[in-house]
Amino acid sequence: MLSSFPIPSTNTPGSVYLSAALAGDSAAFEALTEPYRRELLTHCYRILGSPQDAEDMLQETLLRAWRRLNTYEGRASFRAWLYKIATNACLDSMARRPKRSLPPSIYPAAVSQAPIPAAVTEPIWLEPFPDELLAPADSTPEARFEAREGISLSFMVALQVLPPRQRCVLILSDVLDWHASELADMLGTSLSSVNSLLHRARAAPRKAYPTPRTDLPGPTPSDPFTKALLDRYLHAWESADVDEIISLLIEDTTFAMPPFPLWVRGKASIRILIYNALLDGDARGRWRLLPIQANGSPAFAWYRKDEQSHNYQPYAIQVLALRGKSFSDVTTFLDPSLFRFFNLPPELQD
Repeated sequence: MLSSFPIPSTNTPGSVYLSAALAGDSAAFEALTEPYRRELLTHCYRILGSPQDAEDMLQETLLRAWRRLNTYEGRASFRAWLYKIATNACLDSMARRPKRSLPPSIYPAAVSQAPIPAAVTEPIWLEPFPDELLAPADSTPEARFEAREGISLSFMVALQVLPPRQRCVLILSDVLDWHASELADMLGTSLSSVNSLLHRARAAPRKAYPTPRTDLPGPTPSDPFTKALLDRYLHAWESADVDEIISLLIEDTTFAMPPFPLWVRGKASIRILIYNALLDGDARGRWRLLPIQANGSPAFAWYRKDEQSHNYQPYAIQVLALRGKSFSDVTTFLDPSLFRFFNLPPELQD
């Protein structure tokens, strides 16, 4: 049982747990790896762009670590050894998986009044990631900011442009501050090769996305102004007040709804899409929104009213980007299966 092995802090060498794990004690191995699971999950998400895929790779990482524990020689930290396994597991996985992105990076903006196309259900879409799985609450404000910045949707889109090894090197170096020599060991390559990969990786996102990122972490929802703005937005959707929703957007806001392969830009086009897809007919009371945090940004869990039970069922996770005093990007992920990653209730009462 895990209770026989108190979980060590990340500053604890864990030699007792390691010795027991090497002797075949799986509970000791769980205690040894527990402090790193959340950050390894986030690392896998940054590489793969999906919490489901990241969860699978975390399990693969721990399985490989358990099977290869007798190869750990202690030359690097146990944390670095786990990161090496996780990175290589993700590299193996990417050979079998398509790149993930968002509609604005794949398709041209839809024209007004265009019919909504069929959903693309293949795993090509980026998925949101809960902030509560990022830096621990007791970490410094700087650490929390860096964790949120390194997970923003636009940064994730830029990462997906990169070839797999460049993507991993950029994350390990610029987000996690690993030294080039450590990266060479992780990837089984030379220092010059790592520096070359890093140089190309840093140049590619700037070339593909030269405009300033708009969804970098800003004020948190606890900031009084931001909280008031989010409250207005929530009540506008729940009361089906389209004019109020539109008033909270900048003029060239983008609005996307994966898995539908379309997106629109600008208040006029967004108004039409909202009327056609989300607030058609008598929509007052159709939606309930719960405030959450995803990818370093304010977000909402959307629940839709079931006309038979009159309770509200999971429908979508919507991530918002702030620019000044308005919203600049709205991405609505129409996938109820994402709710479990945010520990959201499976249903809301009327």
